[in-house]
Amino acid sequence: MKNCLLLSVMLLYCTLASAQKADLTIVKTDAGLVSGSTNVAGDIHIFKGIPFAAPPVGDLRWKAPQPVQPWEGVKQCTAFSASPMQPKPHEFGVYTREFLIPSEPISEDCLYLNVWTGARSSAEKRPVLVYIYGGGFSTGGAAVPLYDGEATAKKGVIFVVINYRVGIFGFLAHPELSKESGHNASGNYGLMDQLAALQWIKQNIKAFGGDPDNVTIAGQSAGSISVNYLVASPLGKGLFQRAIAESGASFIGQGDSELAEAEANGVKTAQALGANSIAELRAKPAAELVGKGQQNRPIVDGYVLPQNIARIFAESKQNDVPLLTGWNEDDAFVGKLKNTTDYRAEVLEQYGIRSNAFIQLYPANTDADAATSQIRINRDRLFGTQNYTWANTQSEKGRSKVYVYRFTRRVPATEDFVKYGAFHSGEVAYAYDNLRFLNRPWQQVDHQLAVTISAYWVNFAKTGNPNGKGLPVWPAYNTHNNQIMILSEKPAATTLPDKAALDFMLKEVGGK
Repeated sequence: MKNCLLLSVMLLYCTLASAQKADLTIVKTDAGLVSGSTNVAGDIHIFKGIPFAAPPVGDLRWKAPQPVQPWEGVKQCTAFSASPMQPKPHEFGVYTREFLIPSEPISEDCLYLNVWTGARSSAEKRPVLVYIYGGGFSTGGAAVPLYDGEATAKKGVIFVVINYRVGIFGFLAHPELSKESGHNASGNYGLMDQLAALQWIKQNIKAFGGDPDNVTIAGQSAGSISVNYLVASPLGKGLFQRAIAESGASFIGQGDSELAEAEANGVKTAQALGANSIAELRAKPAAELVGKGQQNRPIVDGYVLPQNIARIFAESKQNDVPLLTGWNEDDAFVGKLKNTTDYRAEVLEQYGIRSNAFIQLYPANTDADAATSQIRINRDRLFGTQNYTWANTQSEKGRSKVYVYRFTRRVPATEDFVKYGAFHSGEVAYAYDNLRFLNRPWQQVDHQLAVTISAYWVNFAKTGNPNGKGLPVWPAYNTHNNQIMILSEKPAATTLPDKAALDFMLKEVGGK
């Protein structure tokens, strides 16, 4: 009798364990059932190509994302969806295939997302990290190899990567589009896609074992700028609780085009394409529109973005959430570098009586100095001043904490790539512990650094604080201590080393 009772208890336990483990084999979303696959180890469920909005094709081209049509049966979500419409990917500079979308499929029918979850049942409430890709708002997609979510999911966070429309498909403004929108606005369809994906996550992520009230949005480059817009947008309220912004924001000299200007550019675009109406533009094949457009980035439309970024934050109207932000040591895009003589002449011409002060901050004692300074000038103009301003504004105007980093590890490379150093996007593989997806001559220090940085990112997604057991202490940033974390071979906190240069640059560009 005792043995029978023991056997019954064991069978019940096995049945419950099996049911719990199989709970996420098929998941119920608000539009229907989806099935995915598992990783080799069997501990991560992977769902690729889940639709979060209706295909934005035909009459839905240049409209806000619409609800998904429900389906019958179980939708197999085991392969990436098409990437958004854009030019065919090609390798350039340091950006090898690991940074690029697959060569196919590419389609307007692109509003899908991918989920990696280690939850064993929908009863769990794991933190959620939503990644938004870069690509200058003209390229990119969720199927890029470096955005694989398995490693992050193994650390206890559900990882989601979303698609959004890019280029002319994501950002065309036009008077006709504004009139038909119901909000007297047009042009920010890519941002509306991101918001629709976050709304889908709010409604559905619990079924994947996630916590809809513990969502972190993260992005790099244009993805980081997107995070900046989402934090600023009133439409983002309640859809996320934290933000990670890697190399990109829109406080100074960017993203502040007004609707009227963007609409005028849209009219010029239509005329250049031989279209007299939006109906004629919508009738054109998508391939004919790729690479076209006068204004292919977000704008102040009065709806998604009621004001420019700087004003929204200055008036404390943003979604006040904890922020982790920073930029890379060699975050720059420069052409041929000038020698000392030519560099000094250019500085004198541009800054006049202030040129000596500028040279003190960006020196040129040798050609090597001049080359380094030109890289840092470009870095600070494009990224440093943006994320520095965001950190300062959050410290002064916000209630939530901000943590700032500088990624300085010169990514190991072959001779062809060694000149790029800690290049733009170089931190992505480390932040999501995905070195295995990037073909570089990695050293042990790189693997350890990836463990450290990804732990910071995961801790922040879980609690709003990157610190954790066994990690170098990362102090919160404020405008009094200017403490940042240097993410290098030996991560350590320090005072922002080039604060004076950033402050000088901000005064020159009319920033704060």
